[in-house]
Amino acid sequence: MHTAGMALLDALQEAGVSHIFANFGSDHPALIEAIAEAEATGRTIPTVITCPNEMVALSSAHGFAQVSGRAQAVIVHVDCGTQALAGALHNAARGRVPVFIFAGLSPATQEGEATGSRNEFIHWLQDVPDQRGIVRQYVKYETEIRSPANIKQIVQRALQIATSEPKGPVYLTAARELLEAEAPAGPMERTRWQPTGAAALPPDAVEMLVKRLAGAHRPLVVTSYLGRRTAAVGELVKLATRLGIGVLESVPGFMNYPPSDAMHQGSQWNQPVQNVALAEADVVLVLDSDVPWVPTVNRPSAGAEIFHIDTDPLKPSMPLWYIGAHGTFRADVLTALTQMNAFLDTVAIDREAAEARRRHYARRHAALAAARLQRTNAADGTITAEFLTAALRHQIGEDAIVLNEGITNYDVIFDQMARTRPGTIFASGGSSLGWHGGAAIGAKLAAPERMVVSLTGDGSYLFSLPSTVHWMARRYRTPFLTVIYNNRGWRAPKSSALAVHPDGYAARAADIGVDFEPAPDHGGIAAAAGGAFARRVQQPQELDDAIAEALHAVRTQKRAAVLDVILPHL
Repeated sequence: MHTAGMALLDALQEAGVSHIFANFGSDHPALIEAIAEAEATGRTIPTVITCPNEMVALSSAHGFAQVSGRAQAVIVHVDCGTQALAGALHNAARGRVPVFIFAGLSPATQEGEATGSRNEFIHWLQDVPDQRGIVRQYVKYETEIRSPANIKQIVQRALQIATSEPKGPVYLTAARELLEAEAPAGPMERTRWQPTGAAALPPDAVEMLVKRLAGAHRPLVVTSYLGRRTAAVGELVKLATRLGIGVLESVPGFMNYPPSDAMHQGSQWNQPVQNVALAEADVVLVLDSDVPWVPTVNRPSAGAEIFHIDTDPLKPSMPLWYIGAHGTFRADVLTALTQMNAFLDTVAIDREAAEARRRHYARRHAALAAARLQRTNAADGTITAEFLTAALRHQIGEDAIVLNEGITNYDVIFDQMARTRPGTIFASGGSSLGWHGGAAIGAKLAAPERMVVSLTGDGSYLFSLPSTVHWMARRYRTPFLTVIYNNRGWRAPKSSALAVHPDGYAARAADIGVDFEPAPDHGGIAAAAGGAFARRVQQPQELDDAIAEALHAVRTQKRAAVLDVILPHL
């Protein structure tokens, strides 16, 4: 019999899903049987990746989708597994990552009325009134599959929604008996379930925006995740160069603009200072950004004209959000930039004014680059985050995929890595820690020929479930390099407390509950769980050799490596 469980797997395969990151439970007998049947008969289904932790499963699908652009699937166990997705689901939602999530439901019968009826005590304990309500505010679409007759249509619809802009996770459930029931066999025509097409700017908006930028004294683009559309980077470079527009990256999660280009004006994060480029701008174009500035400390001038283009410009999932834009447009940024560049081909611009703007931004770019280089010097025999990141940059190669979960070193990693190729640096897009470990597995599965380098604080390393991550890395042959920026504690909550209470009790206290002394053996965890190469580095003169040795382990020995690098304490 062709079961609904088989139909679910077939639908994922037909939709182009290549991997299922699975944490199986008592709600999945039909799926487990269907997977075994496919293996025995040679029927093609997505590759199943066993994930001993749900957070790692969803983070892996997240990393795979970021690198490949293709949605992947996650299977978890009833309400328990759904709750265990927690922080990873927040990251996927905020990062606009397309993921198909499926969780079973406790059986709907208890006296043997159907195959799959309740036969274990946990089936009563795992029966909750609203399992989908656990995830409702984090997913684009959620529903229960109620009939085996249309299971393929529901799966295809869910993936169509997940991959349409703004992209995001979707969540489906089904009772155990339904998955065991007979379902129609045969393929479904995928072309009828395509994501929505890219939205364009209205023609009058194209003309207006180009003229505002061309006529500005200090035009500035601010972006955070434009680089999700890798081709958009080249279009932005073209526009900025032609008109002499500065480009500022705010909380960047991608390589949005080459830092080697003279129009690049650096990046801004939580620094409690006013950004000079933002303050002087008279026209600001925000492209794909959730947090273009933090207005309590840093904002455009009161007289600046602000325009905003985004696939999700109103941010309805954020109860408090506004930037005071004079014009807001829902559009695909690649399409919009292509339209603006095409319009520029048809009009004359003030070339002298554009050249003057280019000279202005080039001078500031040179000063920023010099200051960034100056900060890479080791100080007093200690390893700084800047020194460490620069040393890594010299050895990993331009094509390496860098995952940035440095938390209080987000800015250092992004600036000092200075990635020049689109699609070579990523952050989670959210704020729940522990993404980098699973994401590295997913990234390596998506691009097995490339070096994957995961950069993390010691706190976020522990959040990542390293024992699960490194067991999976060995089993599925996904070696990658983890570098721990180890300041022996949580610096982020300490910084937050001191920013609000600079002269309070916390500022004077010896211990505020964020210290990790004595430090765990971070590398030892990975070595025990997955046979990883592990080394602790404490002196600047050790660093280059340690990096080379770790990269050798990944490239030649095909095993994961962990460098635990000791930075100044908190």
